[in-house]
Amino acid sequence: MADEAIDDVDRAILYALQEDARNMSSGDIAERTGTSDSTVRKRIQRLESDGIIKGYSAEVDYQKSGYPLRMLLYCTASIPERGGILPEVLDIDGVVSVQELVTGEQNLLVTAVGESDDDITPVAQELLDMGLTVADEVLVRSHETTPFGTFDADTDS
Repeated sequence: MADEAIDDVDRAILYALQEDARNMSSGDIAERTGTSDSTVRKRIQRLESDGIIKGYSAEVDYQKSGYPLRMLLYCTASIPERGGILPEVLDIDGVVSVQELVTGEQNLLVTAVGESDDDITPVAQELLDMGLTVADEVLVRSHETTPFGTFDADTDS
């Protein structure tokens, strides 16, 4: 849990980092937030140490990188073990994300990528071997993301 409450400056920092963490300097963020460069660096360090910023990663276009299939696998795990099984699911070759769902019968959403069905089928089989039920499989055509708009707070008010 965070030691300090998140304020508008923190939200603006989070928004800026979601927009383009690679090219967004602390000076750029300071200019946006009306704070100093050192304040932004300290805030980022605190957000990281509090676990609010969990890391930085590249957003990969799997289709353009040679993996045109993106499959969503809706799975059911026993409720007591669904949270603890996430690292094991992430270790499966081809799995790029797993989400724990808290409503509905399907309580895990696994995203896998591959070049062909031959890459995705083993993922489903490994999930079954782990004792999960694969309730549905959905092929995704495209996937886009955007920074969370609530973080784009007006810090001048």
